[in-house]
Amino acid sequence: MKASDVRTKSDDELKAQLLDLRKESFNLRFQAASGQLDNTARKNAIRKDIARIKTIIGERTSAAAS
Repeated sequence: MKASDVRTKSDDELKAQLLDLRKESFNLRFQAASGQLDNTARKNAIRKDIARIKTIIGERTSAAAS
């Protein structure tokens, strides 16, 4: 996911996607703990996607507050 893709989405869409990514991250942690995780790079990709979304949401809220 690119930052330009994230910027085109509405706040509601971003919050829904953030929730989905957090659920997926939760499931991947359990898979990793039980040794069932095949694609370990997916954990890092999800973490970065979560950070991108949170950054964009923060930028929007600070711009709205100004």
